[in-house]
Amino acid sequence: MSQWSANINVMIKAARRAGSSLMRDFGEVENLQVSTKGPGDFVSKADLKAEDILKHELLSARENYGWLAEEGGSEDGADPTRRWIVDPLDGTTNFLHGIPQWCVSIALEHKKEIVAGVIFSPATEELFVAEKGGGAWLNDKRIRVSGRRDMTQMVFGTGMPIGNRDNFPNLIHEISRVFPAAADIRRLGSAAMDLAYVAAGRLDGYWHRSLSPWDMAAGIILVKEAGGFIGSIDDGNPLVTGDIIAAPSDVYEPFAKLVRG
Repeated sequence: MSQWSANINVMIKAARRAGSSLMRDFGEVENLQVSTKGPGDFVSKADLKAEDILKHELLSARENYGWLAEEGGSEDGADPTRRWIVDPLDGTTNFLHGIPQWCVSIALEHKKEIVAGVIFSPATEELFVAEKGGGAWLNDKRIRVSGRRDMTQMVFGTGMPIGNRDNFPNLIHEISRVFPAAADIRRLGSAAMDLAYVAAGRLDGYWHRSLSPWDMAAGIILVKEAGGFIGSIDDGNPLVTGDIIAAPSDVYEPFAKLVRG
């Protein structure tokens, strides 16, 4: 898009700066794979460093906004209606193993609604951008959700539970319903990237339980602005329930029915 809003420009600049820092660290991960200690501590520091960059860039430009991030927690701003929702490194396990499927995710919330989102994949140089009413974009090219309508030709994405795995039995049941009806299922390891892929038509739909707001906030507006529909597995606002279903609008209901059983 030729003319972004001031907020989007701030978000893009922040995402690129954090991405550059992460790419330098990503280049070192391969060297650390063979060490006895492993790259775990190193990646944690890379994550924190990227969040510090994002916080500096975003709050310097919009000092009145609130803040919600994976590592730094929540902070109220002087403007109670607006806050940044940030994941400096979504796909940490991929990053840790040298797999280039990870991203920087930034969303802007206004009056409890996500109004702008940026997802930047530094390893592939793909920048996904969406703003309320402005459509969804990938590297300045307009993107739309998939146009496929035959479920047997569709590829859906999901994710494994991280940490507390109480939801794993639910996931197995969900996969057992979705997989026979679809062409295939992918588990890519980054919720933000999965949602960006739904927006770009690469995945025909996505579902996931046990997510945090920063995992999906930017992806939510990307999917909506690309013509898709967002809902929750257990009904409600995904940012509150922590679970999400995303798909093209006219595929959403049959897909959601399969997931829910």
